Amino acid sequence: MKRLLIAAGGGGDAIATSLVHAALYGAGAPALVLTYAWERLVVDPVPGPRRPADFIGTVAAGPGLHLVTPQSAPRPPAGSLLPRLAGELGPELGLLDPYEGAEGLARQIRTAARYCGADRVDVVDVGGDVVADGTEPTLRSPLGDALALAGCAAAGLPTTVYVAGPGLDSEVPEAVLLPRLGAPAFALTDRHTAVVDGVFDWHPSEASALLVAAARGVRGVCGTRDAPQPVLLGPGSAGVHRLPLARALELNPLARALAGSTDLAQAEAASVAVCGFSEIARERDRARALTPEPPAVRAADGDPGERFATWAAGTAATGVEYVTTRRITEELALTSAGSTLLRTALRAAGRHRPPLWRLRPG
Repeated sequence: MKRLLIAAGGGGDAIATSLVHAALYGAGAPALVLTYAWERLVVDPVPGPRRPADFIGTVAAGPGLHLVTPQSAPRPPAGSLLPRLAGELGPELGLLDPYEGAEGLARQIRTAARYCGADRVDVVDVGGDVVADGTEPTLRSPLGDALALAGCAAAGLPTTVYVAGPGLDSEVPEAVLLPRLGAPAFALTDRHTAVVDGVFDWHPSEASALLVAAARGVRGVCGTRDAPQPVLLGPGSAGVHRLPLARALELNPLARALAGSTDLAQAEAASVAVCGFSEIARERDRARALTPEPPAVRAADGDPGERFATWAAGTAATGVEYVTTRRITEELALTSAGSTLLRTALRAAGRHRPPLWRLRPG
């Protein structure tokens, strides 16, 4: 038997789901993680989630169930880091296709349960927007999580929802989430993070990076690239909260509104009605606004160490103590070679608190 888990958000949630799987069942326990191929525009320039036809080399494991392997690849112009994750994470990865709404997801989940020989499902979300009520001003990406809940409800299998690292995705503040979630069921620790060693050298997921840092004991103010405010890693940041599916549905009106949906356009309309926006429409707008960067702009990095020192001093002056690799790379506009060179120097200087970086020597 394989355990069946669902990474409720985007592509980075598969990383956090692997951590929770290791904590619940042991890192070596056989498992399948169903995940969306719905990644940031920096990874996938095509707005919205990908479906199986957007990949080559997936493995059919049942009607509507496609496994992503290290030999899989996205069809250009789409992009995806899931094939590389499939080679580094312990569980198998299966592709969630939301284009037939909650009803389509329910069919995929039931097929996955038969493939695994599983009689129950664990849903994992890093951050907590899976229990968003839609009114939070900082909410940005509720649709994937809500569809996962609605799909599980329609699938009819016993389901438990786990929220890891409340507030770490900067969508719903920790102080708002904790009254909804109650006390944590357990906390992730350093020993659970071995399953993702090395992933953050190349994967841009910031919420999962913060979760790993919290599990490794990092505490302090952390600055990410895609958040209006820095995140405080505190005593509860490595906590994992457990909810019955019924309670998560009670807290999430968008998930309830998605019941019976049969296509992604219906789901988008429900998001607009409940939350006031469609994140897919926002992605389309951002993709149209992106302009290719002239090659000469990033032809050379100059001295990345000197540039980092100036930038780090200014960023630290705002109260930020740690930053992600993605924030450094994007804000300093580093090439791949420049990023590697800088990270090597920062490691040698003792500035690495994996997977984060100290802004000041410590």
